[in-house]
Amino acid sequence: MPNSEQTSFSEPTKSGSIKSVLVVDDSRLQRRILASLLKKWGFGVVEAESGDRAIEMCHTVQPDLVLSDWMMPGMNGLEFCRAFRERPSEAYGYFILLTSKSEKPEIARGLDAGADDFLTKPVNSDELRARISAGERILAMQRELSDKNKVIGETLDRLQMAYDSIDRDLMQAKKIQQSLVPERSRDFGASRVSLLLKPCGHIGGDLVGMFSADGRHVGFYSIDVSGHGITSAMVTARLGGYLSSRYFDQNLGMQWVGNGVYQLREPAEVAALLNDRLVADTGTDEYFTMAYGTVELQTGRLKLVQAGHPHPLILRENSSAEFIGEGGVPIGLLPDIAYSQVETTLCPGDQLLLYTDGFTECRLKNGEMLETAGLRELISKCRRGGTGTEFLDDLYLNLTRVMNTRLGLEDDVSATLFEYSGP
Repeated sequence: MPNSEQTSFSEPTKSGSIKSVLVVDDSRLQRRILASLLKKWGFGVVEAESGDRAIEMCHTVQPDLVLSDWMMPGMNGLEFCRAFRERPSEAYGYFILLTSKSEKPEIARGLDAGADDFLTKPVNSDELRARISAGERILAMQRELSDKNKVIGETLDRLQMAYDSIDRDLMQAKKIQQSLVPERSRDFGASRVSLLLKPCGHIGGDLVGMFSADGRHVGFYSIDVSGHGITSAMVTARLGGYLSSRYFDQNLGMQWVGNGVYQLREPAEVAALLNDRLVADTGTDEYFTMAYGTVELQTGRLKLVQAGHPHPLILRENSSAEFIGEGGVPIGLLPDIAYSQVETTLCPGDQLLLYTDGFTECRLKNGEMLETAGLRELISKCRRGGTGTEFLDDLYLNLTRVMNTRLGLEDDVSATLFEYSGP
């Protein structure tokens, strides 16, 4: 005669989603009947005479199917079902309550406790087999879904690792790109050049800079490389070398004249040299716009080339403002381009603002772009007479106040400000 309680699963003889069954009933006879049927069908069976004993056994065994009587002394089937569902487990167990109750409110209580199905006692073998088959189909779908979720989870983990690696690389790239603009402001005699660089992501395609060869002339620029992200940032890194403020022998804006002396090239010549370099590089599809100017500090004489860049803005000491420049072709688009330059004279107190289209094409809260009229309005709100970095920081702050905050910065924002204070 079999024991009233079997504490280990028999080896199943059939394949399917249900391999092991836990039978819970305070009646030894009912357990024997059910266990006999289940073993005949090839299932592994374990028995428990109460809900309390069954929940203890579930700490060590993971049944695929539970057949539990509803009415039992101590922990009844409803309470056991609830405790069974609350236990931590990765695998789902199909739960069938055995009951003589057929009223809808009672069935609702069973479903609410976590039961999947019901069988009315006395149990009919054909009906039991049919309910188990239904449970197998549900478990098969659940396990297939669980396996797929596991694959998705593992894939997401790998993607997260890849993202973290890329993010670390981008943070390092950000530091490298920031090193291209080692200082935000520098005095040249009584005059000053100040810089603003705000990428829309970790890294960007804008570049600003300044340099002087002899202390009597200063060169400064604003560059916007096409596109966004890593490729654009790599191009800006190359351009940072072509216009280096530290290594004059690499700077295309400088010309060696002998005896350790360099002088600034004409802005139009610099644009042509950069264009030749970029066009000759077959591995680069990007192009860039640029505004590059030089000023003779003694006289305020300004020479400027505009290569597809937004028109530079002169802010006069008398509070008037005027756009200058002739447009021009972006650098790197076409070979053998002849660039022209404009010349004008700055007076003490005048400011020259070079900026990228991250300002003028910034999307406002009403959906429109800022454009040049909006830029002039922002400038009018800035503190005039302050230091260059204060002016640029105010300008950027005013931009963030009027832009569409839901979209945020869709393009890099940068600017170069030259303040002429006379000889």
